[in-house]
Amino acid sequence: MPLQNTTNRLRPQLISQDIDSLHGLQTISTYDTSRADASVANIQKAYQAMLAQQQAETEKLTLYRAAADAARLAEWEFHNAILAMKDVVRGQYGSDSDQAQAVGLKKKSERKRPSRKKPVVVTS
Repeated sequence: MPLQNTTNRLRPQLISQDIDSLHGLQTISTYDTSRADASVANIQKAYQAMLAQQQAETEKLTLYRAAADAARLAEWEFHNAILAMKDVVRGQYGSDSDQAQAVGLKKKSERKRPSRKKPVVVTS
C-alpha cells in the first residue's frame, strides 16, 4: 500500500462512498475477520469518531465565522471613529495646522499643486 498523505482532506465523494460501503457491510451477516482494524466494531467506532469530529469542526467553524464578523465590524467602527476624529481636527484646527499633521493628515500648504500636462502629439 502506498504511503498516505494525511495532511490533505479526503474528497467528500470518497467519504460518501466509504459510508455507502459501511452501510453495505451492515447487510452482510456472515462478515468476520481476524484483522482488528477491519472489524465491524472498529469500523463503527471510527465512523462515530469521524462524525463527532466533523460536528466539532462545524461548531468551531461557526464560532470562527461569528468572531471574524465581530472583528470586521469592530475594525470598521474603529476606522469610522478615526475618520470622524480627523474631520473634527481639520474643522477645529484647520487644514494647514500642526495638529492636523499630527493625526496623519497632510498640511494643505505641503500639497503639490497640479501641473498642466503637455498634450502628446502623435505622429504617424
